[in-house]
Amino acid sequence: MIRLLCIPGSTRTDAFSKRLARAACALVGDSGGEATCIDLRDFPLPLYDGDLEAAHGLPEPALRLRALLRQHDALLVVTPEYNASLPAVLKNALDWLSRPDPAEPGVSAFRDKVAGVLASSPGALGGQRALVHLRQVLMNLGCLVVTEQFALGNAGSAFAPAGGLADGKQAAALQKVVQRVLHVAQRLRQ
Repeated sequence: MIRLLCIPGSTRTDAFSKRLARAACALVGDSGGEATCIDLRDFPLPLYDGDLEAAHGLPEPALRLRALLRQHDALLVVTPEYNASLPAVLKNALDWLSRPDPAEPGVSAFRDKVAGVLASSPGALGGQRALVHLRQVLMNLGCLVVTEQFALGNAGSAFAPAGGLADGKQAAALQKVVQRVLHVAQRLRQ
């Protein structure tokens, strides 16, 4: 069974990215995988600072998040769109995760990870501009980012009361991304 870590890129309590992440995680189980959906609020990280790292090493929340990432085969990152890009809290988490760990020299937490990218926005574009940046960052970190992606526009009215997507076409598009990530991760495992 493929284990997938889902990281919503917002700390706001009822963020659209968190709602989309929960909807995607429900589809992971339906597709034969196992999902872990986190909240970045549970991993309070200082802004990345090389001097801080040199003096104190990786912060404890970064070590916990890194260990969690290493326990999963695949990654699904759900970003809101802030000023046509990804939010600072998400980029900061990715930056800390990318740092070398003295306990595991040369080991990247992103090595051999298949990743899918999703976005949500109250606007009509659904975060498509942020997806370009997110894809670029994840590829630079060494992830194999699947071609399929999903941008949820008008997110304020997109969710059904049960938490999934209200529109069947959008739900199918989201499921396609989830299934592709799981499929590629399974093929790489073989």
